[in-house]
Amino acid sequence: MKTTSLVAIPLVSILLLTGLLFAIPLTVRQTTPPAQETQDPSAEPVTMPLWAGKAPGALGDADSDKPTLALYAPWTGHPPNPGYPPTPAVIVFPGGSYGFLASNHEGRQMANFLNAMGITAFVVKYRLGPRYHHPVELGDAQRAIRMVRSRAKEFGLLPDKIGVLGFSAGGHLASTTETHFDSGNPQAPDPIDRVSCRPDFAILAYPVISLVAEYTHPLSRRNLLGDSPSPALLKELSGELNVTAQTPPTFLFSSSTDTVVPPENSVAFYLALHKAGVPAELHIFENAQHGVGLDLADPSVGEWGTLLIHWLRQRNLPPH
Repeated sequence: MKTTSLVAIPLVSILLLTGLLFAIPLTVRQTTPPAQETQDPSAEPVTMPLWAGKAPGALGDADSDKPTLALYAPWTGHPPNPGYPPTPAVIVFPGGSYGFLASNHEGRQMANFLNAMGITAFVVKYRLGPRYHHPVELGDAQRAIRMVRSRAKEFGLLPDKIGVLGFSAGGHLASTTETHFDSGNPQAPDPIDRVSCRPDFAILAYPVISLVAEYTHPLSRRNLLGDSPSPALLKELSGELNVTAQTPPTFLFSSSTDTVVPPENSVAFYLALHKAGVPAELHIFENAQHGVGLDLADPSVGEWGTLLIHWLRQRNLPPH
């Protein structure tokens, strides 16, 4: 695989690691309104429940029974300052085998990286197995997409540029949202349910994809579906078997040395996208362990963020 590099990117890597990214202007920050302050990456996000009351299917009132959406705005005071231009949005699903959430390196850190491109980020705390099984996780994910799109004006977003990003099992959840969606129910009493839950693009980092192939991730499958899922359900939730021409454009990366979620998952999904005529880009790095997150300190796999920036720019996603 041939990759390209930019002079500015190693500097971005250094600054992200030292916490100084938001202190000086860089190439990736040219979209920031000059008179406004960039967001502090250490600031606490605005966190909101996905449902005003008890979530559908909730089994209790503990924190783990309450799915939430955390907003990371790219600039201080945004939203709803009318002086800011609307931005694209990325909804992030951290990984964790559907049993826990790696919400720091696959959540907050990724949100800060997206903010550096002038993109608004949302990190989802979705409900987990083995307490919860499908379709609860997908319902939480679809609700997050609907909420962000229905409140796009309030959040200062472009409603037709709302994507999803998932790591590992969160990548399975993200891929499931891009293969299982609807345009909303115009008769629904809740206005959030009236809008589409189809993401406009997807980013999948070392994702779990297949639940039927020999290279599946057994723990993710068990946490999501229990011990004895039907063959039909396994096929329904295997992303490579459910791609259509309506599946949104997708960026994927994995590594040849990932033995936890083998790269065959990403390859199978890419081939299905390619066969369906869906724009897709796949990067398989030679060496990287599973769960690396951004890994900006690595001179090889750390380039995936740079490649993602290029892909987003090709799709006119970062604000100009």
